[in-house]
Amino acid sequence: MEIIRRGTSEILLEPDLAAKLKYNRPLRIKAGFDPTAPDLHLGHTVLINKLRQFQDLGHHILFLIGDFTGMIGDPTGKNITRKPLDREAVRSNARSYESQIFKILDPAKTEICFNSKWMDKMSAADVMKLAARHTVARMLERDDFEKRYRSEQPIAIHEFLYPLIQGYDSVALDADVELGGTDQKFNMLVGRQLQTGFGREPQVVITLPILEGLSGVEKMSKTLDNYIGIHEEPVEMFGKIMSISDELMWRYFELLSFRPLPEIEKLRADVVAGANPRDSKILLAEEIVARFHDTLAARRAHEDFIARFQRGAIPDDMPERKLAASAGAGIPIANLLKDAGLTGTTSEALRMIKQGAVRMDGERISDKSLVVPAGTTHVFQVGKRRFARVLVD
Repeated sequence: MEIIRRGTSEILLEPDLAAKLKYNRPLRIKAGFDPTAPDLHLGHTVLINKLRQFQDLGHHILFLIGDFTGMIGDPTGKNITRKPLDREAVRSNARSYESQIFKILDPAKTEICFNSKWMDKMSAADVMKLAARHTVARMLERDDFEKRYRSEQPIAIHEFLYPLIQGYDSVALDADVELGGTDQKFNMLVGRQLQTGFGREPQVVITLPILEGLSGVEKMSKTLDNYIGIHEEPVEMFGKIMSISDELMWRYFELLSFRPLPEIEKLRADVVAGANPRDSKILLAEEIVARFHDTLAARRAHEDFIARFQRGAIPDDMPERKLAASAGAGIPIANLLKDAGLTGTTSEALRMIKQGAVRMDGERISDKSLVVPAGTTHVFQVGKRRFARVLVD
């Protein structure tokens, strides 16, 4: 239970899970992924890492690729109807998922499932019978639906079908446990209800946190360009991890690292006592790069980082600036560059970003809306010769 609890948000219900763990058989652990994008990033691996932990404990993993639901489009967390994908796009993305997940999961202990296997066989009458098992009132309990309804924004009928089909997946797979992000809680609880209605024992629902992206503000997303892809080159992956804030580093340790918690707490205590947080961040970067490439690649990425940023790639005598963030919220990148004396105006800063001439800790900045978090220190470079080490207080 200690292993399972680590990094989770909720276990519903924990006594049910404790009882299931006493069964004389492996539990059927389900997690569903809509193949709406071809590449996985570290945000996805928070969930996949937990699947691996269940796998190491001897349980059976059901990696469900929602090729049918992907054509509906999950409205979770959206304030507008999301456009569905066509079948070929969904299938193409699904194939890409299969090639990536085994960087973490053991293929011999993983069953890949597609919900089109049972949903394609459903007739219109079958779908109507499934819809009759839930009410509009219950659907409107979901936060995003309720907000859209009250603000008179359109909700398409097919969006109500998404939670039902995700729930029915748990019936079809006879899932003992379902894992998902905190934004999937409603859908997974629908699965519990439907299992009960079909005379099955209800699944345990485990929610996991949504990992923040590189800025530490919004969730990791390819759309927001604040992600670390698991297929990225070792040097790029290493550099991106080194660019995160010192505070965000501990969040990444908690949700991405396989190190024992006491070891992580020791690292944190050392930093509080005066150790350089960069050294802990290097350990994290090496661990992540080694997981998705290998130990040699991680070592070479580390050496490359040292060569670029600790052996003269940046000047030793650069100016240091301390900038105050408003209400601890951080400083927009254009304002920071101007206030640090690296550009004359915010307009120039935005222009330099657009030209690809701005770097933070060696990584090129492309997001003009980036907010540099309070409590972090970074080296900024504009053009070839303008450098400054900036503490955002």
